[in-house]
Amino acid sequence: MASSTFKSRPRGGAWPVRIAWLGVVLLVAAAALMAGSGSAYRWDWVSLGSSFSMLRQGAHLAIGAGALGLVTALVAAFCRRWRPALVGLLTSTAVVAMIALPAQMMQQAQSVPPIHDITTDLEHPPAFEALAAAREAAPNGVAYPQRFADQQRAAYGRLHAIILPVPMSDAMVAVEATVAAKGWKVAAASDSRLEATATTRWFGFKDDVVIRLTQEANGIRVDMRSASRVGQSDLGTNAARIQDFLHDLAARVAAN
Repeated sequence: MASSTFKSRPRGGAWPVRIAWLGVVLLVAAAALMAGSGSAYRWDWVSLGSSFSMLRQGAHLAIGAGALGLVTALVAAFCRRWRPALVGLLTSTAVVAMIALPAQMMQQAQSVPPIHDITTDLEHPPAFEALAAAREAAPNGVAYPQRFADQQRAAYGRLHAIILPVPMSDAMVAVEATVAAKGWKVAAASDSRLEATATTRWFGFKDDVVIRLTQEANGIRVDMRSASRVGQSDLGTNAARIQDFLHDLAARVAAN
């Protein structure tokens, strides 16, 4: 009597593996769209609106990939197919990491006022001179919008000028060194003023900075203004930039 050997079919057939691969494909597509949205705008391949559309589409695909990852994990676990289950869990975990930054940006946008020009001197903001032409060519203007003042006071009331207890020349040296450490591109510098441009990493947004030094009885007063060239809201970036710069500047002077 001939004997036959039958190979048992895995539980669930090919479906756990197919769903797992579909989730991975969506994850890769989402990552390409989200990562490429900033690069495409920075290299002038697409408009800002198109880059944001790419970011939204990537986020939607990522959510779909995360959902498929969870389905894969559940189905594969029920069928005792541990490799597809692991792939599903890894896909869902990757999705959480991918959408964390856009979600944080959305939350930040809701928690700060929709303004893009911040200064430590609301009465007489430092003026852009060397960067005036670049700002005139951009959507946001050169002059500080006075309608921002009340919103800035409410949101960033602790932001103010600092006093450095050093001579003007030493203060300027410290300013230039701190700007260099930040990697900002200097447009102009004098004995008491400096203008520079900071470029964000992801989208390559250009934010202009002007730093003004004024001699006072107790030292050198440092005022600063940071303004985005595009966008109605800066998500708090300019206020954070001023605060971080003044903190680092004061620490540099204290250390010398």
